[in-house]
Amino acid sequence: MGYYNNVFDGCNDQTDIGAVIRNGREVILQAYNWESHKHDWYKNLDSKVPDIAKSGFTSAWLPPPSQSLAPEGYLPQDLYSLNSAYGSEHLLKSLLRKMKQYKVRAMADIVINHRVGTTRGHGGMYNRYDGISLPWDEHAVTSCTGGLGNRSTGVNFNGVPNVDHTQHFVRKDIIGWLRWLRNTVGFQDFRFDFARGYSAQYVKEYIGAAKPVFSVGECWDSCNYNGHGLDYNQDSHRQRIINWIDATGQLSAAFDFTTKGILQEAVKGQYWRLCDAQGKPPGVMGWWPSRAVTFLDNHDTGSTQAHWPFPSHHLMEGYAYILTHPGIPCVFYDHFYDWGSSIHDQIVKLIDVRRRQDIHSRSKIRVLEAKSNLYAAIVGEKLCMKLGDASWCPSGREWTLATSGHRYAVWHK
Repeated sequence: MGYYNNVFDGCNDQTDIGAVIRNGREVILQAYNWESHKHDWYKNLDSKVPDIAKSGFTSAWLPPPSQSLAPEGYLPQDLYSLNSAYGSEHLLKSLLRKMKQYKVRAMADIVINHRVGTTRGHGGMYNRYDGISLPWDEHAVTSCTGGLGNRSTGVNFNGVPNVDHTQHFVRKDIIGWLRWLRNTVGFQDFRFDFARGYSAQYVKEYIGAAKPVFSVGECWDSCNYNGHGLDYNQDSHRQRIINWIDATGQLSAAFDFTTKGILQEAVKGQYWRLCDAQGKPPGVMGWWPSRAVTFLDNHDTGSTQAHWPFPSHHLMEGYAYILTHPGIPCVFYDHFYDWGSSIHDQIVKLIDVRRRQDIHSRSKIRVLEAKSNLYAAIVGEKLCMKLGDASWCPSGREWTLATSGHRYAVWHK
């Protein structure tokens, strides 16, 4: 993995934005949940860096770094202030240094769709930013959320001023801030929050200017449901995510919400869902795996918010799927650290098998079985896996059991 070495030289002109995506061997940890701000978080993570590295994670996604009106970090105000509910700027920088030492990249959560104002302006709204860094006026706020800027280029995030990315001065300031996070603070990867809120062309511009090693966007909208539950065909849902990735100039990956939605129904005894009409995986992973970040839960869908949680008693079937399949798997902090040592160790084992069998984001996949109580597939040349309570094993004496658990098994050649 030699391309880590030159990335962090401060001057990052030599960062090849596409290298990590081309290599395709990332495994990400989401390193916080919705309650983390209550628990001296940067200190907690500092103590876990050796385990994160040893477990095989290449990148850890951290909570939003800037001062925020809400402690979770998603109502940012003073972008250049890194003292947040998660800890001080000093503790953050110390954590980032330790991560660099252990060769785990730090992913910053980039919240630039909206920004909470400091003073009242046009229309009596808090849509000015006097007295803090980047002291924008009302022209930085979209007209649809009470500002004097242009209309939004995406979906509105209600209740707060939405940033008008069509303004040149806004983009110049955001690029300056992203470059600072990248080159001075020491973040290497970016996760774009609420990416449906502004045009993907701006994400393309921001990535091109700040040159993160890896980027992923959150394009979350509802899957297709009918009167009986989730539709079998989610092609229109995954196409919308594909279109967003395309519009970033293919520079960013995206969270595979399609796979999450399908997988959490499939594990309830509907494994036929895991094979689309063309015989491929049914999520973004089946169409553009090198840009699909697969996951089971995050701070919104799971944790204490639980907007759309993965069924807890099927958790390891879920991880056995995403950690043996193409795409870029992302493990949730709660599952890895709060659900007991058995789950932690099973996840570590699956990551180890993935690495040893050289499964990567573009590994080819052949689905062998997809029926109510059984899913089986061969991934790459040397890995075979099954899910569900039906008994099944690959034919041929060359297959050896690599690992197994509740309703899953993995073999290698």
